[in-house]
Amino acid sequence: MQFYSKLTALKREYPRLVIVLGMFDGVHIGHQSIIRRAVELAREIDGKCLVFTFSNHPLSVVAPQALPPQIGNNVLKRHLIEALGADILMAIPFTKDLAHRTPAEFMEILRDYFAPRIVVTGPNYTFGSHGKGTHRLLQRSGRDYGFRAEICPAVLLGGRPVSSTRIRALLAEGNLDEAELCLGRPFTVLDRVIHGDKRGRTLGFPTANLAIPDAQVMLPNGVYAAKVRYEDTFYAGLANIGNNPTFEGCNRRIEVNIQDFAQDIYDQLIEVQFLQKIRDEEKFASVEALVAQMHKDRERAKEIWRHR
Repeated sequence: MQFYSKLTALKREYPRLVIVLGMFDGVHIGHQSIIRRAVELAREIDGKCLVFTFSNHPLSVVAPQALPPQIGNNVLKRHLIEALGADILMAIPFTKDLAHRTPAEFMEILRDYFAPRIVVTGPNYTFGSHGKGTHRLLQRSGRDYGFRAEICPAVLLGGRPVSSTRIRALLAEGNLDEAELCLGRPFTVLDRVIHGDKRGRTLGFPTANLAIPDAQVMLPNGVYAAKVRYEDTFYAGLANIGNNPTFEGCNRRIEVNIQDFAQDIYDQLIEVQFLQKIRDEEKFASVEALVAQMHKDRERAKEIWRHR
């Protein structure tokens, strides 16, 4: 998949483009249906599918106080979009200049830079200043800019539309099962391993540590059975979310004990898939009590790993 982080004219290089528009936070099953449809349409016209999105949420510019926590970072988004078969991903910064562009000016960008044959989006997509551009405008005016618009229906689960807002609420309350149904996969964190306190190795449970950015939605604190992928190999994992209250001065983070693994992976990308919660985070009276509980956690996790 080709990747562009700046607005780049592609109409000469790719004369038969199908563009799919959206923020795609979480790349949930609704997003997946839109991207797959765009890929299908591109194949029908012997063209390429381009996913056009922003590297930062528009609300971070127009209304920072209303910015919701993101379900995943840009690294994960790129990985998931590529897996859906998109040929090109263009994720550009959303700026104040773009925020002031009218819907007509946004459609001019599409025409002048990409000259798409087809533009695909979902029913709730808005564009242009104050979000005045809607899917109806795309359908009504697209021909004037050289493309036709196809609007994919919302995907329903339990009679309700799947949305990033719905998934954020599910994750915040720890409803992993329903969140997984909406995402079409386990809730996943893909990030680089950071240095920790190196305390885990002295306890017999060495961990890979991942930061939890303030702008990222996260599950409630606790211990979770997980799968960990590193360099295309999956391992069983035991993940703790929290600030490790048995010890003083720990920041909230993810600590993952990877089973049967002894490589040095500082600053390397790992993917953590959260399968099931085992227990809440606890403060133990002694290190010995903590280690004893960790052994119990691992035994319970083995049952989950066997079935997942």
